Amino acid sequence: MIVTVTLNAALDITHRVDRLRPHSAHRVHGVGARAGGKGINVSRVLHTLGLPTLVTGLAGGPTGEAVRRELCRAELPERLTPTGGETRRTVAVVDEHTGDTTTLLEPGPVVQPEEWHGFLADFAACVDGAAAVVLSGSLPPGLPADAYATLVRAARARGVPALLDTSGPALRAALPAGPALVKPNADELAEATGESDPRRAAETLRAAGAEAVVASLGPDGLLAVTPSGAWRAVPPERLRGNPTGAGDAAVAALARGLVAGVSWPRRLAEAVALSAAAVAAPLAGSFDPTVHQRLCGAVDVRPLPPLA
Repeated sequence: MIVTVTLNAALDITHRVDRLRPHSAHRVHGVGARAGGKGINVSRVLHTLGLPTLVTGLAGGPTGEAVRRELCRAELPERLTPTGGETRRTVAVVDEHTGDTTTLLEPGPVVQPEEWHGFLADFAACVDGAAAVVLSGSLPPGLPADAYATLVRAARARGVPALLDTSGPALRAALPAGPALVKPNADELAEATGESDPRRAAETLRAAGAEAVVASLGPDGLLAVTPSGAWRAVPPERLRGNPTGAGDAAVAALARGLVAGVSWPRRLAEAVALSAAAVAAPLAGSFDPTVHQRLCGAVDVRPLPPLA
């Protein structure tokens, strides 16, 4: 079982328009709404791959109930801790002419101290016996910057590796807790370290406490710095589509590879292929199985020499 944590869950609402024009009215078609947030997207991908997963996090109000109902329809087991504040919504507007997506992100409800303590108790129960835990996304208002550090330590105390996908102060605060892997994108990597070179920035995060760092470089693939060496993994082609959720698909692949104990080059090849297949799918948490299968054996994974 891979447990995912989404502390700032959302109801993702998608609108499709023929062409998005600023300062204009638009007729919307293809409206969809489903449970979202980075950890939930990871669980969706894991579920599609046939791996058992459990969604945990925080959810409240009518929007939180809508999130729970949609997870039930998707057959995704959940143990979301209730909150008094209303779960946020995100709105994605897809321009079908260009394929571009514009996203509006609400900040999320203010989490009260007693709600956070309630989640910590639920988390401890859920993590016992898990193969891995994935901690993903932003922190909602009210939580301390070291919230993820607390969860990493709680997982490690139970012998469970923690994979972390977040940014800013939450990322920096979690590094001394020793996550098994952190997965920033290029901008998050530079922000966390002040270093413009991704390789040196990844080495900096490792020195700060992360066991391994896998940095997403967008369409240029992944950079990995691990105890076993460093690699670049590059897709064989660039795909147009919706990049929202591509990083979550990569995290799902990395979690699966960690649990299965496969080599780093295989993990990275699968993460790049699955990430690209997610770009080809219309919604975050989904991936195109045909693209995934086509790319699996075609990703170029090359070892990198030690830094001078």
